[in-house]
Amino acid sequence: MPVSIADPHLIAHLQRHCALTENEVSRLIEEITAYYHETPHGYIRRRHIELQRSGMTNAEIYTQILEELPNHRFISEPMTARQIRRAIYG
Repeated sequence: MPVSIADPHLIAHLQRHCALTENEVSRLIEEITAYYHETPHGYIRRRHIELQRSGMTNAEIYTQILEELPNHRFISEPMTARQIRRAIYG
């Protein structure tokens, strides 16, 4: 995703309401923007790594992701465990 410069008024507004520096607010805005631009496949790959690090097996991970996808902020067609595996490993 291309890096965009946040609106200075938004940065100032957030600084007035949070105990964050200008750099911290800018980074927060970048993180939020990236979060909302994440694709279903990007989400699947990211969650796979997170869940793998927590000690879950791939079978458990696929089930977990299948449960999470319909409740995420993007619209995703229903997927099978095989489609999730293909999104992770290609």
